[in-house]
Amino acid sequence: MIASSYTIYMLYLEHIKLSSRGLEFTDKNGKGLSVGQALAKALNRVYNYFLDMDLLILRIISFVPFHFIRWFFYSLAGVKIGKGAHIHIGTQFYNPRGVSIGEGSIVGQNAFLDGRDKLNIGKSVDIASDVMIYNSEHDINSETFEATSAPVEIGDYVFIGPRTIILPGVTIGKGAVVGAGAVVTKDVEEFKIVGGVPAQVIGERNLKDPHYHLGRPRLFQ
Repeated sequence: MIASSYTIYMLYLEHIKLSSRGLEFTDKNGKGLSVGQALAKALNRVYNYFLDMDLLILRIISFVPFHFIRWFFYSLAGVKIGKGAHIHIGTQFYNPRGVSIGEGSIVGQNAFLDGRDKLNIGKSVDIASDVMIYNSEHDINSETFEATSAPVEIGDYVFIGPRTIILPGVTIGKGAVVGAGAVVTKDVEEFKIVGGVPAQVIGERNLKDPHYHLGRPRLFQ
């Protein structure tokens, strides 16, 4: 802990210089900052330390083998969870306050749910294991590699297969199916079946008026 604190302290010193004009501040790319900008960045860093601790606690809680305990702590952290929805063991969040899960939906083991922008999951959505849903990414053409974000919307009765990756700004329409291992980079229309990298339409679902309820979640998962 002492070594870690010392490292953080030294990193901050690298961005503060004393010149004939007084204290000068720079960002990680060496760009000059005003006192106000430097203070805002420092406060944001402190906020992120608390967020990281929050996420660590949720990560530990995610391995408790009882749904109702995980549900309590996820709700306390700001996840909006509809009646009868279940989140299986090992799920990770980023900014849980941005995540909303509809009634009767099930999230599989080891999923990653990104809440840095809005992530809205409809009702009776079946999300399989190891699915990763992102709504923030880096702009690879930005000189400072800035992060960008866009909301993700998943309609009712969607099925998302295992190890699928959904990228920022995507809307998946009602009743759509995403095949295992797909990388979804653009919107999916209602009741379409998509698969592949990047995901492309490979079929269409015959069921056009779903009213089913998903089966019960595994008790200790």
